[in-house]
Amino acid sequence: MSARTSAVRPAPDAVLADIAAYVCGDPAFSDDAYVTARYCLFDALGCGIAALDSRECLRHVAPVVPGAVLPGGVHVPGTAFELDPVQAAYAIGAMVRWLDYNDTWLAAEWGHPSDNLGAILAIAAWVDAGRRRDGYPGMTVRDVLTAMIRAYEIQGVLALENSFNRVGFDHVILVKVASAAVATAMLGGSTGQVINAVSNAWVDAGPLRTYRHAPNTGWRKSWAAGDATSRAVRFALLTCAGEMGYPSALTAPRWGLQDVMLSGRPVTLARPLDDYVMENILFKIAYPVEFHAQTAVECAVDLHRELGGRLDQVARIELHTQEAAVHIIDKTGPLDNPADRDHCLQYAVAVGLLEGGLESRHYADEFAADPRIDALRALMTVVEAPDFSRDYLDPEKRSIGNAVTVHLRDGTVATRRVEYPLGHRRRRTEGFPLVIEKLRRNIAGRLGDDCARRLAALLDDARTLEAMDLEAFLGLWRPAAD
Repeated sequence: MSARTSAVRPAPDAVLADIAAYVCGDPAFSDDAYVTARYCLFDALGCGIAALDSRECLRHVAPVVPGAVLPGGVHVPGTAFELDPVQAAYAIGAMVRWLDYNDTWLAAEWGHPSDNLGAILAIAAWVDAGRRRDGYPGMTVRDVLTAMIRAYEIQGVLALENSFNRVGFDHVILVKVASAAVATAMLGGSTGQVINAVSNAWVDAGPLRTYRHAPNTGWRKSWAAGDATSRAVRFALLTCAGEMGYPSALTAPRWGLQDVMLSGRPVTLARPLDDYVMENILFKIAYPVEFHAQTAVECAVDLHRELGGRLDQVARIELHTQEAAVHIIDKTGPLDNPADRDHCLQYAVAVGLLEGGLESRHYADEFAADPRIDALRALMTVVEAPDFSRDYLDPEKRSIGNAVTVHLRDGTVATRRVEYPLGHRRRRTEGFPLVIEKLRRNIAGRLGDDCARRLAALLDDARTLEAMDLEAFLGLWRPAAD
């Protein structure tokens, strides 16, 4: 009997090689990218601190085994927990994403590049402590911002033309890939090691999206990013300890991700990796609602000023939106919990019309019991507007347009149309001051007013902030009693 022979191991897939070359190269990112990264960092941490007021969130941030802390480990901002980097990445990732209230990227695939902060901050703190312990200079905030630009770029560029949601998989697969690449490079991994780590992330594939959609909408959508970023940190640590990779993880016939998940469609990088995504990231400033609904709520809030006293006279309401919103947040029928409501276009618009605003408290069961909400939802029709769908994908526009038209029984018609949400690159001048206000609101309760003022001032002082030792920076996010 002849011995079986193995095929020659292939060269790494081009996507893996391009990602590895990018994260291991010397960055030459724009000043605009670093400015935006500063705001993303503070906004995400502020949202994470605010999320700690949620009992459900705290349950995920605390060690999964009570008491399983690591003195001298990675400090989880806003808490007293010090954890190993894998568990810290999970905790930070979960708290940053919990409120669904910070930066967003919309393309063929949707997602939140700030999800990568779980891996970036956990690995940065771990590497920083090791360097200082060995007598070497530690990490700076500038190093974190550079890692953020890279992670945002990998996730965002992959999202431009690769749609995993259309085959039922969740976008956090791209968080895992981006975080694995950046974390491995931050650990000092070689180009080959980055390829190995990223290949393991692709082999891991992704969870099903069912927890984001009725009838199964639930809390997992709030901790899925923490799960993905912790897996990425595990792959990075394993790889730097010598774990092997899988060079044709994407392209292997029959067994590669492209054949298994995408019916043979190739995974592509739609543009060279640089700093495009960070420069064009979307900030969620005004309303804690899924981003495709942001401009719809802005329309509804404006209509409240005109029609707030006449909503009992509504005959019908038309919502014109992008194809992506129809796919994700067009929901009729019962909404079972807050995680269901904050991803419902009709619910968000109804609250905007009734309240003249939208806050996290409006998703609670007690508030949702108001019969006027479902009465307005029942009068709504959602229609895709081709121009909104077209401009949504236009790389020079990247709009997220919505229009709301209210018809009253006496024949009165009132309509509002908004194409670019507050937080879009075209509204940066208007948006950045509001990011600072939002930061103060989010952290004052847990960190104190004085800390909130110091951090807001630091955000505005680029030179001091970027040169700051990471240890000193993270120390600013400890509770006053810690």
